[in-house]
Amino acid sequence: MLTCTFFGHKDTPDEIKPALRSILVDLIEDKNVLNFYVGNHGSFDCMVKNCLIELKNFYPIDCAVVLAYLPGSKRDPEEKSPADTVYPDGIETVPRKFAINYRNEWMIERADYVVTYVKHAFGGAAQFKKLAERKNKTVINIAHQSVPKI
Repeated sequence: MLTCTFFGHKDTPDEIKPALRSILVDLIEDKNVLNFYVGNHGSFDCMVKNCLIELKNFYPIDCAVVLAYLPGSKRDPEEKSPADTVYPDGIETVPRKFAINYRNEWMIERADYVVTYVKHAFGGAAQFKKLAERKNKTVINIAHQSVPKI
């Protein structure tokens, strides 16, 4: 079973949702990607999670939110722990300021495909897009796709 993960800017515009959905459908139907890991920080992660929840009604996919911090921690006091979450092994030994990086590297290691929304070469999303490319993952950057008009 192939796996996909995601990285994008925290202020990703809603207008990319149709392009995101189209890419996800293509990955599921044409590339046999059935396992998805998504983070839980920023609008891109939220948009991805919502699209995957919708698509789960039509496709036999598995999707999980990969946490960087334990639910209810001081860092994420409002974060609840839904049944579809994953907490990477070993992250409990990582200093808190490196937890997101550890989680993101964990997701890249398990991914065959990485879908990104990266418009500029700085920041966390760009950093992990570059890491995925160095690790020879198939990277699809929505920021360079034409966005369908609704």
